[in-house]
Amino acid sequence: MPTPKNWQKSSFSGGADGNNCVELATETHTIRLRESDAPSTELVTTPASLAHLLQGIRSGGAVGSE
Repeated sequence: MPTPKNWQKSSFSGGADGNNCVELATETHTIRLRESDAPSTELVTTPASLAHLLQGIRSGGAVGSE
């Protein structure tokens, strides 16, 4: 699986250049997430699945219990 070239650091990671960051990269139909201290481990998902997860977290509901 090719690695995206444009990783973006989360604004919640602070301004330092350390390896304590969450990074995100988007591709045509996927979103990739990784921690900067373990860049070879990636979570790959779709925008719809990530939106569903975040909606469940925000509402305090159980995600995936439908």
